Amino acid sequence: MARWQPDAPGRLAAAALDLFEEHGYENTTVIEIAERAGLTKSTFFRYFPDKREVLFGRGALTGLLVEAIASAPPEAGPLDAVAHALDTLGRTFFTADRHEFSARRQAVLNANTELLEREALKRTELTTAMADALTRRGTPPPTARMAAKLGTLVWEIAYDQWIATDTDTGTGEDFGSLTRRALTAVRATAAAAQ
Repeated sequence: MARWQPDAPGRLAAAALDLFEEHGYENTTVIEIAERAGLTKSTFFRYFPDKREVLFGRGALTGLLVEAIASAPPEAGPLDAVAHALDTLGRTFFTADRHEFSARRQAVLNANTELLEREALKRTELTTAMADALTRRGTPPPTARMAAKLGTLVWEIAYDQWIATDTDTGTGEDFGSLTRRALTAVRATAAAAQ
């Protein structure tokens, strides 16, 4: 692959995923990832601090969610603003063309405790960012935290279902419809618990 081709972060993530699948996370080096992507080690470090971070998107997911919460209709309540953000995420990030990569990525994460721990930390950071975005919309902090945590739960349920579906054959649901269904289930569970 020529060095001048665009999307260095995407190429690095694809190369890392291939190598992690072929040789295991522990047995793959940053130099091997950079070489597989047709880039240099210094280019790798321009985008990622270490090989662990190459599969975590440099905060793109968090940025999209925060922007989508901010752009939710003004009359939307906290959980509705989160639902708006998750729907936006389904249209812009968890698309059919990212399905295979996402499913492969999750398999690599599931095979490595260090990566699973990093994923858990990223989800905590995501929840905090959503709560902060809701607070900026005027939601009281305790309510913002609760809505963000419920939003993270909805995201986890929908994501697990999405990566388990076969969107390539058209038999799987899109991420947005899965989040809406998960949100309905969460709301029904909360109502039944009262």
